[in-house]
Amino acid sequence: MQAPKRRTSHSKRNKRRAHDALRAVNPAACAQCGEPTLPHHVCHHCGAYRGRQLAETAE
Repeated sequence: MQAPKRRTSHSKRNKRRAHDALRAVNPAACAQCGEPTLPHHVCHHCGAYRGRQLAETAE
């Protein structure tokens, strides 16, 4: 089995990792209460999803 002939430079290594960064979340406002929620998720504040009440909330 072969071993690498030369050490990978910092530049080459970092170019390869250029696409590995995490993306920031982009919360949207809930249609019912206006609280920021993640898209395609039930609102943690009011329990609504797509105009329907799905989860019970303790208030």
